[in-house]
Amino acid sequence: MKRILFLPILFWGLATHAQTTPSDSVQPKIPFEDIDMSWANGNDRRTENIFPNLKHFVPSVMLDVNYTYSFNNPNDNTVVGSTALTRNNEITLSALHFGGDFFYKNARARFMTQFGTRSIVVPRNDVSPYKGQYQLANVYRYLSEAYAGYHFDKWYGINVDAGLFMSYIGLNSFYQTENWEYQASFTSDNTPWFFNGMRVQIHPTKHLKIEPWIINGWQSYGRFNAMPGFGGNITWTPNTNVKLITNNYYGTDAAGLPDRKRFHSDNSALVRYFNRPTSKRISKAAFSLTVDFGSERGGGVNGFRKGDSIHGPSQYFASCMFYNRVWFGKGKFAWTIGGGLMTNPGRYLVLYPTGEASPLPDPNNPTQTEGAFPYSANPGDVFKAWDCSTNIDYMPNQSITFRLEFVHRSANVPYFAGAGGVTSQTGYSTSVLDPSWRPDLVKSENRIIAAILFRL
Repeated sequence: MKRILFLPILFWGLATHAQTTPSDSVQPKIPFEDIDMSWANGNDRRTENIFPNLKHFVPSVMLDVNYTYSFNNPNDNTVVGSTALTRNNEITLSALHFGGDFFYKNARARFMTQFGTRSIVVPRNDVSPYKGQYQLANVYRYLSEAYAGYHFDKWYGINVDAGLFMSYIGLNSFYQTENWEYQASFTSDNTPWFFNGMRVQIHPTKHLKIEPWIINGWQSYGRFNAMPGFGGNITWTPNTNVKLITNNYYGTDAAGLPDRKRFHSDNSALVRYFNRPTSKRISKAAFSLTVDFGSERGGGVNGFRKGDSIHGPSQYFASCMFYNRVWFGKGKFAWTIGGGLMTNPGRYLVLYPTGEASPLPDPNNPTQTEGAFPYSANPGDVFKAWDCSTNIDYMPNQSITFRLEFVHRSANVPYFAGAGGVTSQTGYSTSVLDPSWRPDLVKSENRIIAAILFRL
């Protein structure tokens, strides 16, 4: 949950300055105002806002268009096991976001829409809407953020917000224009992109943020059991070259299994180790390192402990990812290389490549494959995977990025879409299924991604 990282602090600062006149006797304390994180993975890379210094609203527009070629060349053009990509060998509108931040005195609100393939591929991994009525996935799917709150002038600011907001877990931002790589490593892609609930952002000092959460669950619009999810983020930026983040979460996210408790810890360090803005060659260099671990225990699984006949098999998540980025050509070009690995016995965080057991297939519809071949995620099922990628970015200005990326991903079990695809023997969802047909999953994939990322 992934990272994020939002713009509320920047926007709040802009709006506060807009409302402050020289005659004001008390100048506001703005957190991180002396910190430049435009270089950091998961952050807005802009150093200025092109919109007029509006008093009550700061607008935002983002557009993400991609083309990806899979060397497996699946016959149905479907990408599986990714929240960034959906269609092979096609030009795809992945995301269109527009909205912004509203301010009136100390009241605040933010909303961002979510159109394009991500409005489908991200909500489909949340099964909480199957509990009860009102089709929550449809209600929320076209919003990436929508929350309202109040700013208290205490220390360097306290913000209390409620609604739908971005997750910090996994380092990467939900918005691709803020990330160093396009296809996120497993650590980020298998952890939350959003939370639905309440948060409190506390800035006790200029460079420290403490943010507790009470949320419905782990990337879930609704709540699976009686207990909500609890968690929090701590972000410390001692100077403009270092950013340290830790996130921790505890909840009950297994549908119908209230005794199964989940714990997850996500920890990242970002370091800019070279900075020479006037250089005609290399101008900046930085790395990001993220390490995650967590487990589920109770209800038939035994967390990190060795499995036994009484408590069930081990069920945990352990992963890491590392990326290094170098800027050159006066900051208009950047080269990134990195990757990661994960192990997830029980597969409770794995993105299901062929859908889930729900909705159940309709026996009267011989062309329906969603739910007909669920990916096994039983206690004890092992999943191990690793990935690596490299890309070149061309950034003629701070509002647009042209990216070309190569990605390799491998797993210990068949997981990625092979030549036979995951839809039918012909690749079309209207085909009457051959009784012997099964989704064609393979253990590895190589792909090339070209993307245009635009932001105002």
